[in-house]
Amino acid sequence: GRGKGGAGGAPVPVVAEAARKADVPVYLEGVGTVRARNQVTVRPQVDGRILEIAFAEGQDVKAGDVLARIDPATYKAQLDQVVARKRLTEVQLENAERDLARLTRLTTSAVAEKTVDTQRAQVAQLQAQIKADDAAIANAQAMLDYTTIKAPISGRTGLRMVDVGNLVRASDAGIVMIAEIQPIAVTFTLPQQRLAQINAAAAKGRLKVEVLDTQSRKVIDAGWLSVIDNLVDSQTGTVRLKAEVPNASLALWPGQFVNVRLLVDTLQQVVVAPAPAVQRGPAGTFVFVVKEDGTVASKPIMLGQVSDRDAVIQEGVAPGEKLVTSGFGRLFDGASVKVMHPEGERAPGTTT
Repeated sequence: GRGKGGAGGAPVPVVAEAARKADVPVYLEGVGTVRARNQVTVRPQVDGRILEIAFAEGQDVKAGDVLARIDPATYKAQLDQVVARKRLTEVQLENAERDLARLTRLTTSAVAEKTVDTQRAQVAQLQAQIKADDAAIANAQAMLDYTTIKAPISGRTGLRMVDVGNLVRASDAGIVMIAEIQPIAVTFTLPQQRLAQINAAAAKGRLKVEVLDTQSRKVIDAGWLSVIDNLVDSQTGTVRLKAEVPNASLALWPGQFVNVRLLVDTLQQVVVAPAPAVQRGPAGTFVFVVKEDGTVASKPIMLGQVSDRDAVIQEGVAPGEKLVTSGFGRLFDGASVKVMHPEGERAPGTTT
């Protein structure tokens, strides 16, 4: 007794969209934290007074750039001392070698064998002393070099921890922290149930990672998966992963929380329908198909992957069939419908 249409026999206004064939990416989504790719706290390796700070806070530096200088006077004096000591030992060795040469030219009846052995031992002792002096010189030179503090990695400096004129020690907290943010790292977690799928995909090649904003609407940056952790967290049942992204626009910053999705597969040329078209009833999932005569028919479907916008239809719908996406309130099999524009029929000049 409902007639061919809705109430009063009028066609039911609906919004419909055609099913289509498309390649559908398969993503695994998680929540991640942005971290510096490398991070170093620059600390002094010798004690002394800061003579110069050669960087600005927030400056990009290259590995090897001079960051600060410590007063080198004490360490220069120590180096000069060990260099002079080596020179003294070299002079003593030259004299001992000449004495040994003279003694060995004499006959054994003129010089006791013990005297020659004693002189030979003295030469060996001085030779060993020169090696010890070389080691002392290398150590003193290293200590002097440590007075010039250089950047160990390339990156961006943070807030300065010490000012010019302060006395610093090797055990101090540090001078500045350098963080490498181009490229930058993103760590995130996924359920352990997905681990086999991730490993299988990773065996085929590099996996693309997309970093999204907090609403998961905009891709901030994209990179590649670099590490799958070697253990599963038994408390949370998740596995940690790390990706590296270029961060060319500096949209990502260490400590920032982001949404992450990992591309593990692409379904080739599958039937795709708008996600709102999928309805659920006691018999399972189904869709309303708009027929050529202007009526609708419900069709059971086998559903595949579903996202916010699209749903993969494994069985039940052919490409090109129009599926109702809005206006289900008065629909039933055989109901007459009027397909409207997705935004509704609007009078000229009106806005929404």
